[in-house]
Amino acid sequence: MDDVLIECSPGISGDMLLGAFYDLGVPKKVIEQPLIDLGLKDLYKLNFKESKSCSIRGIKAKVECVNCSPIKRTWGSIKEFILNGHLEDKLKKIIYEVFESLAIAEGKVHGVKSDDVHFHEIGAIDSLVDIIGVCAAMNYLNPKRVYCNEPMLGKGFVQTEHGKLSVPPPAVIELIRQKNIKVLSSFDSIEGELSTPTGVSLLVNLVDYHETPSKYSINSYGVGIGNLKFPFPNLVRVYKISSFEDCSIDDEAQISPKCEEISIQEAWIDDQTPEDISNFVEKLRIEGAYDVSYQVINMKKNRIGFSIQVILPVEKKEYFRRLWFDYSNTIGVRERNQSRWILLRRRGECSTKFGNIKVKQTLKPDGSINMKPENDEVLRLKLKHKISSYEIRKIIKESSKKFKAFENWK
Repeated sequence: MDDVLIECSPGISGDMLLGAFYDLGVPKKVIEQPLIDLGLKDLYKLNFKESKSCSIRGIKAKVECVNCSPIKRTWGSIKEFILNGHLEDKLKKIIYEVFESLAIAEGKVHGVKSDDVHFHEIGAIDSLVDIIGVCAAMNYLNPKRVYCNEPMLGKGFVQTEHGKLSVPPPAVIELIRQKNIKVLSSFDSIEGELSTPTGVSLLVNLVDYHETPSKYSINSYGVGIGNLKFPFPNLVRVYKISSFEDCSIDDEAQISPKCEEISIQEAWIDDQTPEDISNFVEKLRIEGAYDVSYQVINMKKNRIGFSIQVILPVEKKEYFRRLWFDYSNTIGVRERNQSRWILLRRRGECSTKFGNIKVKQTLKPDGSINMKPENDEVLRLKLKHKISSYEIRKIIKESSKKFKAFENWK
């Protein structure tokens, strides 16, 4: 079974992905069948044609609206439309998840309930065709794993039904924040919308690993061409690949736990208020400390003070020295390097009775994997469902199914 690698060059959109999948060899009938099953056949025309971007050939997907009267579709109505459609369960689930993530993001940035969201990104026929068609193509290929490099977002402004919005659009920012996706940026950011809400919502739901595999071979590929003109090729490539990540993960499993060097810095402070100490500790955490602990101690002349200890990456110790002297009253910092043994771990997302929740996995020395939900997720679900943390964790453990990693073991 092949893996799939999506290459954003430099960004991503639904129509570019659709063109790339068609160029890769996914039949048009496969792409359109779920659209027919959902009763959309007479609302659009889908054409694929050869095109070029800066002399690089590929396929441009074009969706024409047959009935162009404006329709205000809400996520609530689209949700019912999808759930009642005659689609296979696996395809229905992924289509639903893509639309839902987009609706939640739009609802968040516009301050409305997701069910009440009515907007271009999920309501227009071209977006319906793009999302459903791409999901059908991925379902047809049925890859073992899906990889993607980091997209670029662009800058400037784009005209939408909400008026002129800055690039990246608010929904793109929210989708990336929710899924903690890494993006590429530079001081010479490109003018224009490089990644659309539709494209990003497909990425965050279809991709298992938001990075390229360390070693792979290319079996075949397709190229999708975008509509915007840049002084460089505007395209998306989709590769069928054979990756060798299983080998590297097995190698890593032999060294779990692994040994790494860390730095420990500490100081005693008796001339700052508890409020100042609290702010300083939070600053240390924000700046990347692995952990910070502090406690009240008795110091000279019977003064009450604070003992603060920070565990941090060894490469950041010089930067943290400056933080001590810039943000606290200490006149000296004790520092030492130590080694520590840690289990390999990775962050990800797991489907449960509560929906998709963020979890963390740890790899035990015997190769077994331990998984637990992030504490913020437990707290959120506890407040929402008004049951104990113990019950939340129990339900998650009993109902957890597919795990989707956000990163490799580290």
